[in-house]
Amino acid sequence: MLPKFEFGSEVRIIRNVRNDGTYPGLSTGTLLVRRGSSGFVMNVGTFLQDQLIYTVNFLDLNKIVGCREEELIGIAEPWIPSKFESREKVRSRITLTVGGETRVTPGMEGEILKVFRGENEGVLYHVIFHDHVLQVPESALEAMHVYEEEHA
Repeated sequence: MLPKFEFGSEVRIIRNVRNDGTYPGLSTGTLLVRRGSSGFVMNVGTFLQDQLIYTVNFLDLNKIVGCREEELIGIAEPWIPSKFESREKVRSRITLTVGGETRVTPGMEGEILKVFRGENEGVLYHVIFHDHVLQVPESALEAMHVYEEEHA
């Protein structure tokens, strides 16, 4: 298991990171680092012998946070910001049809399964609505929950 990033590498986080209870001085669930933020790798370690964990210093935020490798990309890699991320609950703003058959009505709740960031297509999501998984553009969705951001 070789690390993708080394000490001093500048990286970008691609998911919001919230306190899981291990970050001192802040309540569990508090937003620590917003997706799209960049920082520098300070250390690389392992968790449960099968996950690489990077200690990343987010200088602009004055925070040092542990990040999994799949949460990071190199600073030179393309980044397209998104409104939602995996596992977030959303609502459809419009009627969604497949082959002329209505699968989702406005207000129907779903969950983001995967985020696709295309330079030409913009941001698309795989969303599960009850038992249907659909590829949905960002403009067709709205947030279910708005998290309070605590600034420390």
